[in-house]
Amino acid sequence: MATRVLIHLPDPAPRGQVVPVRVTIGHPMEVGLRWNGDGNMTPRNIITRFECRLDGALVFGADLYQAVAANPYLAFWLRAERSGTLVFTWTGDYGFRHEERRTLNLA
Repeated sequence: MATRVLIHLPDPAPRGQVVPVRVTIGHPMEVGLRWNGDGNMTPRNIITRFECRLDGALVFGADLYQAVAANPYLAFWLRAERSGTLVFTWTGDYGFRHEERRTLNLA
């Protein structure tokens, strides 16, 4: 099944200015504390780490825990002096890994 991701960033972004970056990913973020219809505990299934890198350099990272809602939304600020490629990576339980790339264009 395809993972739905929404990424919002200015295009073009003003060089040297702080700009907002907003990302969300479709994921159930099951905490593993609920019972399913068969009377069994639903296994935990969460995203545990998010990273954003600009041309390989980490510009934002976050560890996520059970208290984060389904379809996690993250917003952060970024200041760039040069254009480049932003790589967004989500990792989680059961080997979950999703990566998206966007070009950051500066004015």
